[in-house]
Amino acid sequence: MNEALRKLALSDGRYSPEAFRFLYESLEHALRLSGREHAEGTDRHVSGREVLVGMRACATQQFGPLAAHVWRSWGVRESLDWGRIVFLLVDNGMLKRQEGDTIEDFSENFDFDQVFEHSYRPQLPKLDSGPKEA
Repeated sequence: MNEALRKLALSDGRYSPEAFRFLYESLEHALRLSGREHAEGTDRHVSGREVLVGMRACATQQFGPLAAHVWRSWGVRESLDWGRIVFLLVDNGMLKRQEGDTIEDFSENFDFDQVFEHSYRPQLPKLDSGPKEA
């Protein structure tokens, strides 16, 4: 699948192959967040909004406050770009859609800098407060 994604990305030319790969990784994250990771068939379907939530969480986890920069380096400038990638994959038989799905489901158009950089809160490791052995 990675080679097919790469070829599609290169032939389309708008977005980096890494954006396509990240989208696929984020779909699994979106399924987990929506509680549908064990569902089957059409019950596994996630909406465009749920995909965006999964992508934001995945990007924050992987790239931290640099996520907006990473997405832009892939050619993704607004949330609607993710919808364009999804529908490109649908049109090429690599993803399925349900009848009510539209590209406008991705038009949330959140501010990447606000979401990733300005709102970023580092996750520090928990300190072990148990007794220390001598």
